[in-house]
Amino acid sequence: MVNQTEFTLRARGRGFHLVTDEVLENLPPLPAVGLLNLFVKHTSCALALCENWDPSVRADMESIYDRLIPENEPYYEHTLEGSDDMPAHAKCIMTGVSINIPVTGGRLNLGTWQGIYLCEFRNDGGSRHIVATVTG
Repeated sequence: MVNQTEFTLRARGRGFHLVTDEVLENLPPLPAVGLLNLFVKHTSCALALCENWDPSVRADMESIYDRLIPENEPYYEHTLEGSDDMPAHAKCIMTGVSINIPVTGGRLNLGTWQGIYLCEFRNDGGSRHIVATVTG
């Protein structure tokens, strides 16, 4: 069985956002055993798995990324779309646009403290389009 659906995550500001519940609301029924692949169709945001309980982790992740890849560097050539655009592309490449999660017993087999993050690297990235592919 392979089932694929596309959905849109609501727009969020810059930051690391826990979107597990919003993703689950948009998925088709999950098989007893399988795999979920989530793919975000953008080049200035990313998907990741990380801490789902303490919001300070999300704030710290944003600080770490902003320090690793700052805005307004004089060597950036791609600057027409704003000071947050080129750093957003670099952060996207570092993080990745897809994640895989095992499905067990008809549920996502995440660790106790794992949640799905939308890593929004633009100040105003808008809504984000996700392709969810379930195999099982």
